[in-house]
Amino acid sequence: MQLADFEGYTSLVAMFLDRAAARADRTFLTSKEGATWKGRSWREVADQVCRMAEGLRALGLNDGDRVMLVSENRPEWCIADLAIMAAGLVTVPTYITNTERDHLHILENSGARAVIVSSAKLARPLLPAILRSDRAEHVIGIEPLRQAQAGTVRFHDWANVLAGDTAAARAAVEERAAGMRREDLACIIYTSGTGGVPRGVMLHHGAILRNVAGAARVIAEDFGWGDEVFLSFLPLSHAYEHSGGQFLPIGLGAEIAYAEGLEKLASNIEEVRPTIMVVVPRLFEVLRTRIMRQVEKQGRVANLLMDRALALGEREAAGNRSLFDRPLNFVLDKTLRPKIQARFGGRMKAMVSGGAPLNPEIGVFFDSMGLTLLQGYGQTEAGPVVSCNRPAAGIRMDTVGPPLSGVDVKIAEDGEILVRGELVMHGYWRNEEETSRVLKRDLADPDGPPWLHTGDIGHFDEAGRIMITDRKKDMIVNDKGDNVAPQKIEGMLTLQPEIAQAMVTGDRRPYIVGLIVPDSEWAVAWAQAQGEKFDMAALQGLPAFRSAVRAAVDRVNADVSVIEKVRQFAFADEPFGIENEEMTPSLKIRRHKIRERYGARLDALYKA
Repeated sequence: MQLADFEGYTSLVAMFLDRAAARADRTFLTSKEGATWKGRSWREVADQVCRMAEGLRALGLNDGDRVMLVSENRPEWCIADLAIMAAGLVTVPTYITNTERDHLHILENSGARAVIVSSAKLARPLLPAILRSDRAEHVIGIEPLRQAQAGTVRFHDWANVLAGDTAAARAAVEERAAGMRREDLACIIYTSGTGGVPRGVMLHHGAILRNVAGAARVIAEDFGWGDEVFLSFLPLSHAYEHSGGQFLPIGLGAEIAYAEGLEKLASNIEEVRPTIMVVVPRLFEVLRTRIMRQVEKQGRVANLLMDRALALGEREAAGNRSLFDRPLNFVLDKTLRPKIQARFGGRMKAMVSGGAPLNPEIGVFFDSMGLTLLQGYGQTEAGPVVSCNRPAAGIRMDTVGPPLSGVDVKIAEDGEILVRGELVMHGYWRNEEETSRVLKRDLADPDGPPWLHTGDIGHFDEAGRIMITDRKKDMIVNDKGDNVAPQKIEGMLTLQPEIAQAMVTGDRRPYIVGLIVPDSEWAVAWAQAQGEKFDMAALQGLPAFRSAVRAAVDRVNADVSVIEKVRQFAFADEPFGIENEEMTPSLKIRRHKIRERYGARLDALYKA
């Protein structure tokens, strides 16, 4: 297998079929069934993909039709995704945490004619949306679904759609794949827009293939290409896991094992012994805390070694490592580090962090433990990976590394990071206005490919690594890499009679918190009804007043997804206004000013 192979593939389907033919009876997909990990071979999965593809075509689906996929990470997710593409259709992955309203928007916007859902549990918020929509005609349950009154929607069992002649199905898929092109649409991945309405990012086969080729080069040149094992943990509906946790291992001919969930992740890592993991910063923070607590219980010697290892790591990150550190490094390699590495399976080549900014201290910690941690950068609109730290270029934890091969990056005059290349999306599905806002051609090269305006501010360091310093956009990216549009939540909060103004935040944090200005008229009425004197500052100190505002927040929380819920809130001292520089003349809140004033108060909400 050569890196050049990736340039010759005309589609993700062609890449998969080629790898399946080469790997044949080697294990491809693994999942836990009871207490045992059970695997499926490349040949077995390829046969299922081909039969499922023809089963979808037999339902009457035609080239370019969209198929919505709602499932947790499992082998069937990969099979369904590949089968949809192999049928000449377009995958529309959605989050399992989506509300009925989220599902309805995606169904209506994408025009999906069919939906694949894994279980009755995930079907509960989905089926009402399907029945309210006039789009979907077919629902396929990976597990049996209890069918309610279906109307015009037809329900199918996974096994029935999967049934069929393998040889005929494979021949049909191979013929269809021969006519696919890299520029053909592969999937539409929905990501939140600044107005809160999810936008469908159109990713073509070439965009993801370009990501795979660039990431494979990093692995081949910096770590050596072997029999890789990936542990899939992040949602496959996220572009980062979709490209990095599914199609990259397919391109490498690797095995993919599906984790059972966060609560069992540590044991799954030790059982699967992955060589590569695609993760988000929050996971590293959890694992770091867990490791530190375990070492603290092991006595003075273990704690001393940990302190020395961290001090050594900080010196190395600062470029101050000396010959006198060699003996200490030798001792750590024989004592502490093997024990830590064993908790990660003992053969981890690299853990790649993306989806949200990584605290450099976390990177230094894992590097000190002898575990290679790489921070990447990108966004869904770029397939999604733009750059990644790599040992060959020298790892700096405050950078996101150099651009991947085949990716052009430049810095605009205002500092915005611009990206160009095959990895850039074709645009937002049925949203020309937003597409033209972020995809712009160079005036000096009007016929050339457009530049993706990322909304991020940064620069290159002396070694050509990208350093991100700020974001032009207001989008919140939580510590798990999920995008949350603050305007949407703020708008819903201020629709409540109790709330006049609100600002939510949660960047790099585990959940959303808010700063709230109560509505003065409502507060006056509440005070009168309670027999209290109206004094806003005094009222905010009353538990009953806070509970009344809490009820308003909870009403909003009931109608948003899990990641959008406002878990804690604080009161502002006064309304946001032009006079206190907390609003613009056009009455938009100035987030940086509000954060400057209330930052400590908002930070305290994460300690409550």
